[in-house]
Amino acid sequence: MEGKKKLNLLNKISGKVVLKSISENLKKKKLLEIIKYNHKLQNKFGIGINNYRKFYNEIEIEIIPIYKNPDKNYFINYQKEKESYFHIYFNDGIDEIKRNYFTKDDNIDKIKIIIDEEIKSFKNLFENCDCIEKMSFIKFNKNDINDMSYMFSKFSSLKELNLNNFNTQNVTDMDSMFLLCSSLKEINLNNFNTNKVTNMNYMFFKCSSLKEINLSNFNTNNVRYLRSMFYYCSSLIKLNLNNFNTYNVIDMCGMFHGCSSLKELEVSNFNTDNVEDMSFMFWGCSSLTELDLNNFDAYNVINMNEMFCFCSSLKELNLINFNVNRYANMTNMFASCSDELKRKIKKQIKHIKKEAFEY
Repeated sequence: MEGKKKLNLLNKISGKVVLKSISENLKKKKLLEIIKYNHKLQNKFGIGINNYRKFYNEIEIEIIPIYKNPDKNYFINYQKEKESYFHIYFNDGIDEIKRNYFTKDDNIDKIKIIIDEEIKSFKNLFENCDCIEKMSFIKFNKNDINDMSYMFSKFSSLKELNLNNFNTQNVTDMDSMFLLCSSLKEINLNNFNTNKVTNMNYMFFKCSSLKEINLSNFNTNNVRYLRSMFYYCSSLIKLNLNNFNTYNVIDMCGMFHGCSSLKELEVSNFNTDNVEDMSFMFWGCSSLTELDLNNFDAYNVINMNEMFCFCSSLKELNLINFNVNRYANMTNMFASCSDELKRKIKKQIKHIKKEAFEY
C-alpha cells in the first residue's frame, strides 16, 4: 500500500492525527512513509509489518511530545505509564478514544518515524514543530542525505536532542539547521561530519539558551558562508572554534552578532583572505575584553559596517595586520567602543575613515 493511502487511513480519525504538525509537514514534502502505531492500530488501519520492513533499518527517530491544551489540534494528553511506553490520545475526547481505540493496558512503544529510503533531502523536515520537547535518532543508516538546511528550524519547544547516531557525511548544506531552537540548552555535535558542507549560514541563529558549543571536530575546509552563524546566541559563554579553517569563506556578516555573554573568543587561527563581508561580525559582544585578530586580512572586505559596534568592554584589539581596503564601508565600525580603544585603533590601521568611529 502506498504511503499516501496509509496517511489517508490515519487521517480518517476526525482529521486530527497525533503530531499533526509533523505528519502534515512531512506529507506535503512527500517525506512521511509511516508513523508506526501498536499492533492493534496497525490491524485497524490495515498496516502490516511488511509495509514498512524495507525501510526499517534506514532511519528511526524517537520523539516525546509535550502536553497540549485540548483546544489545540495536535493531541490532548501525554501520559507516561512505563519507562519505555506511553499513550497517545487523538483529539476526540478521552472517553471516546478509550472506548474506540484503547484499553487501559494498551501502549504504544515509542513514536517512530521511518524515513523512505529514496529521500535525499531533510530540508525543513521538522520546521515549526512546536509540539515536541525531546527527540532522539535511534538509527541513522542512510548516508546519502545531502541537505539538512532548516531541518530543526523554529523548533521552539525542543529541550533535548540526541544526535549521537546522526549521519552527515554527505551533507553540503546546513543553512539555518537549528535556527530559533530557543529552548535547547545543550547540543552534542561530536559525531558531525562536515567535510562536504559549504553553507553554515544562520546555523545556530538565536539559539538563545545554548551555553556551550564545541565545534572542535568540525571540518570547514569547504565552507563558504558563515553569515549570522551564532547570531544572538546570548547565553553562550564557551565556543570552541580552534580547528575552523576559513580559507574559502567569503561571508562572515553578523557571525557573532549579539553574543553578549562571551567573555573569551579565540579566532586567531581564522584566515580571512577571501572574506568580502564582515559587517556586524562582533556587534554587541559586550562581555569581550580582548580580541586577537592578528591573522585577519581585510584587503578584500568591502563591508565592515558596525563590525565592533557595542563592544563596550573591549580594551585590547589586535588589528596590527588588518590590511584595510580604503574603499570598504566602515560606517560605525567602532561605534560605542571606548575612547581609549579608538585611540589604539587609529595607531594600528592605515586609511581608517572618520565614520568608523561615529554613531
